[in-house]
Amino acid sequence: MIELQKLPFEEDALEPFISKETIEFHYHKHHASYVKNLNDLIKGTEYDKISLSSIIRDSDGVIFNNAAQTFNHTFYWKSLCAKSTPPKGKLLTKIEEDFGSLEALKEQFLKEGATLFGSGWVWLVREAKGQLMLKQTKNADTPLSYGAIPLFVCDVWEHAYYIDYRNARPKYLAEFWEHINWEFAEQTYEATDNDVFIAIEPCNDIHDPFCQILDDMQNADRVTS
Repeated sequence: MIELQKLPFEEDALEPFISKETIEFHYHKHHASYVKNLNDLIKGTEYDKISLSSIIRDSDGVIFNNAAQTFNHTFYWKSLCAKSTPPKGKLLTKIEEDFGSLEALKEQFLKEGATLFGSGWVWLVREAKGQLMLKQTKNADTPLSYGAIPLFVCDVWEHAYYIDYRNARPKYLAEFWEHINWEFAEQTYEATDNDVFIAIEPCNDIHDPFCQILDDMQNADRVTS
């Protein structure tokens, strides 16, 4: 079965950006529901013994939706921290190469988040050829479906921000930028910074640092019942 991953911070650590009340609903109810629904759906099926990313790759319909939302939320929590420090090193160099500057990336991120119609996600991803891009995905869609490597993600479903910001999505996006876990993004980027694209699946080499990052997100809390 798939277990709900623990938050990488205390439930009040992001206040006032994200309140403990929002965490209560978003993590303990929305995220937890996706995990429970997924386990109910895959019990006794061919998906019951494979990794979360494999379920996302191989399924569709309601199983895909709940599996993808389980991953998306786990990655969202990993993308956040109480106090952000600017990116540096290879990731910053690549941001400047592909976007012009960190400020230009911020401006594009705010635009992508504000203009996404309905519910979805805004991702910074590393594409198969190495280029960094901002991507909108609708509803449960995820970069895992098309082989891109996510570096951070912002949840723009209303349940992510409505308690704290009501309909002021742009304000939520601006505050999100101040709480991006760039250290996690740098780890993920540097683990895939080579001349040959490392696909997310399969990723079974325990000595590969990118696999360790994925294992921490997806498989560390997976148990066999």
